[in-house]
Amino acid sequence: MQTSPARLYTPQFFLLCLSHVLFAGSFNMIVPELPAYLSALGGEDYKGLIIAFFTLTAGLSRPFSGKLTDTVGRVPVMIFGTLVCVLCSLLYPLLTSVAGFLLLRLFHGFSTGFKPTASSAYVADIAPAYRRGEAMGILGVSMNVGASIFPPVGSWLAGAFSLNVMFFASSGLALLSVLILLGLEETLESRQRFNAAALKVSRKEIIEPRALAPSVVIALSYVSFGALLTIVPDQSDHLGMANKGLFFTSFTALSVLSRIIAGRVSDRYGRVPVLKAALLLSALALALMGNAQSPAMLLAASGFLGFSTGIVGPAAFAWVIDRSPDAHRGRALATAYIALEIGIGFGALASAWAYDNDAANFPFAFYLMALMALAAWGYVQAARLRG
Repeated sequence: MQTSPARLYTPQFFLLCLSHVLFAGSFNMIVPELPAYLSALGGEDYKGLIIAFFTLTAGLSRPFSGKLTDTVGRVPVMIFGTLVCVLCSLLYPLLTSVAGFLLLRLFHGFSTGFKPTASSAYVADIAPAYRRGEAMGILGVSMNVGASIFPPVGSWLAGAFSLNVMFFASSGLALLSVLILLGLEETLESRQRFNAAALKVSRKEIIEPRALAPSVVIALSYVSFGALLTIVPDQSDHLGMANKGLFFTSFTALSVLSRIIAGRVSDRYGRVPVLKAALLLSALALALMGNAQSPAMLLAASGFLGFSTGIVGPAAFAWVIDRSPDAHRGRALATAYIALEIGIGFGALASAWAYDNDAANFPFAFYLMALMALAAWGYVQAARLRG
């Protein structure tokens, strides 16, 4: 395992971040159009499953991606996850039944089950230990740049051309990400060849105990993101916002801004104090989203939420790395990402249930999400966690 690297901003780091931008752009650019697409297929009552199914397989695959990241290597796991995006986006135009669509969402979830786990471990390998918060923040910025730029592009492609063109463009972005990853140097020194035994995960290999405390905070704080992906497209329609991808742009643009500084702040002042402040801001932002009465108000509230969650991410994941043994870094990050997927999946299902396809229920849905952020803050306070 590489230890104590001297610099953060190396060609390896920049190439990894670029691959992350394209990867995030690939699966995020189609999200704003999926609720309407599923409704057109006759699956209006299953909107909550669009994100829930995606996160289900992402979460279930984390123990495997964590073990493979620590044994086979970071780069092969990243490539596999990105290739899933390439294939799935090509299959959306072919599977045009509700059952086929939902099955494909299940398979598509393997992409985020593998790529981010290995990418985070790769960054932890090449970043100086005293700049981990900053490094995780910049990796998060990369994810958010992709999630910010490409959803409006996807909505524009769907409107100006067709949904199929949007799906093909999504596949193309993922393919470009794979080509970049092929040029990265592997950072895991003691590698093993892939074999069937590598897919056998014992009960002890599923969860890294030292990552549990940060993971609880991650799960509760990312519930709001499940709601954002599930019901905000409908909220945008209700408020008359023509391009549903714009709320993603507002959310992620402010998230990028906060991530640039948040990682350094948590490196200096500690993970827990930064997390507690950000969780309170998230709860306030969610309450504001529930009361948005115009596109401008929705964009402002989603930007505020993006700013606060952009602080949570780098601090929480750097905290995971700080607490975990180097030899189990992939497992620790997999534990954190399992928590993230649980949070997003629960948020998708809970917000869809609370919303119930009735615009009058938007405040209730977002107040429920705000309670989850407050629960995360309460957990940190009650447990007297330090970090």
